[in-house]
Amino acid sequence: MSIVTVQLGQCGNQIGHEVFSALCSDIRGTHGLCSKKENESYQDSCKERFFCEEESAVPVARAVLVDMEPKVISQTLSMAARSGHWKYSSHSHFCQKQGSGNNWANGYSVHGPRHKEAIMNLVQKEAEKCDRLGGFFTIMSMAGGTGSGLGAFVTQCLRDAFPTSFILNHVIWPYGTGEVIVQNYNSVLTLSHLYHSSDALLVHENDVIHKICSQLMNIKQISFRDVNQVIAHQLGSVFQPTHTAGGGSGYSRNPLGDLMETLVPHPEFRMLGLRNIPQMPENSLPYSTFSWPGLIKHLRQMLIANAQMEEGIDWQVRPPHPGSSIPSRNKPLHFNTSIANLVILRGKDVHSVDLGSFQDPSLYTSWLNPQDAFNAWRTPRAFNKYEKSASLVSNSQFLLKPLDSIVGKAWNMFASKAYLHQYTKFGIQEEDFLDCFTTLEQVISSYTNL
Repeated sequence: MSIVTVQLGQCGNQIGHEVFSALCSDIRGTHGLCSKKENESYQDSCKERFFCEEESAVPVARAVLVDMEPKVISQTLSMAARSGHWKYSSHSHFCQKQGSGNNWANGYSVHGPRHKEAIMNLVQKEAEKCDRLGGFFTIMSMAGGTGSGLGAFVTQCLRDAFPTSFILNHVIWPYGTGEVIVQNYNSVLTLSHLYHSSDALLVHENDVIHKICSQLMNIKQISFRDVNQVIAHQLGSVFQPTHTAGGGSGYSRNPLGDLMETLVPHPEFRMLGLRNIPQMPENSLPYSTFSWPGLIKHLRQMLIANAQMEEGIDWQVRPPHPGSSIPSRNKPLHFNTSIANLVILRGKDVHSVDLGSFQDPSLYTSWLNPQDAFNAWRTPRAFNKYEKSASLVSNSQFLLKPLDSIVGKAWNMFASKAYLHQYTKFGIQEEDFLDCFTTLEQVISSYTNL
C-alpha cells in the first residue's frame, strides 16, 4: 500500500525533502547485509510505499507540497531534482505569494478555506495514482502559521474526504526558548484540532533533536538541515519496510494501519514518541560494534526513564514491583508508564534477539494485556549504513511535561488577553481557545492517570 505525504509550511517541506532523500539513499545503498532477494523485495516495497515510477525512470515522491510563500518550495523542488536519484512531481505543489505571518488563525481561517479546493485537488490526484492508498502522512511544525494553522485545516479536510484512510500527523514541537512569541497559542490550537481529526500524532521535539546533534553527532554549528536529517533518519527507521509479527514471509503491506493497530488502542491516547539507537557520525561507524542485548537494554531504559537518547540515561529508574498495586500517583518518580510500544529491529541476526524485557507487565497500564501492548517488527536488511539498529515507537507519558508546560504558558498569556486580537480579527474567538484548552487538559489528565 502507498502513503501520500503532505508537506506543510517551511518546516514540513524541508523535513519532507530530507525524509525522501534518506529513504532513497537507503534503498540505493549496497550495504544491505542481507540476501539479494531480500534486498530486492525491500527496495520494491519501499518504492511502492513512497515513490511512483514514471517514464523518466527517476522515482517520483508521492507527495503534495503546500506553503503560503514560494521560496522554500522552489528550493525543495530543485534540490530533489538536482540529486538525480529522485524528484517531486512538477504538478503537485501549491504556494502563494505571502505567508501566514506566524499566525495560526490566518492559516486556519483565511488561507485554508480560500485554497481548500486547489490543495485537495492535488491530494486527490496523488491518491488516485496509488494502486492501493494506505493513508496520509502529514509533516508540519506547531509554532508557525502555515504549517500549524493550514496544517490543522488540511488534516480536517483529509478526514472529511477520506473518512476510512489512516492519517498520521508528524508534528515538530517548538524549541522551549521559543522562535515565535505566540508559539504556545499556535501549538495549543494545532494539537487540539489534530486530536479531533488525526489517527495519531508522532511528535519530535526540537530541543531533543538539537541535543542529539550536539552530543551524539558532534556537530559544532547546528543548522536546521542537521536537525532535519536526524528527524528524517528516525522516521526512515520506522517507515522503511519490515516484517510484522504475524505477517508471514512478505514485507508489511499496510505500514500506517499496522502502526495504528499496534500503538493506538484507545482514541483518548494518540501521542506517539520515537527513539532510535545507535546514532553517531558516519565516520565513527567503522570503529563501533554493537551487540543486540546492549542495544535492547539501553532502549528499554530510555523508555522507562523517558530519556530521548542513549547518552545521559538515568539508570536508577526502575519499574514498580509487580503486584504492589500502588495507585499511579505513588509511582516511582520519573517512571514513564506506557500504553503500547513497538520495537523495530533492522540488521544482522534480528531473529535471534530476545525482547522479553519489553513484555514486563509493570511497564504498561493495567487495562491492557502486555501481550497486546507490545509488538516487534524485524528485518535482516540493515538501515542506512548501521549494521544493527533499533527503533522504539511508544505511546506513553513521554510528552506530559512539555505538554503541561506549553498549555500553562499559553493559559497565562490567554488569562491576560495577550495578543488575542491577532486571532480574533481572523475569527478565532475566546470560546475557541477555551475549547482547545479543555481538549488538552483532558489529554493531560488521561495520560497522568495511567
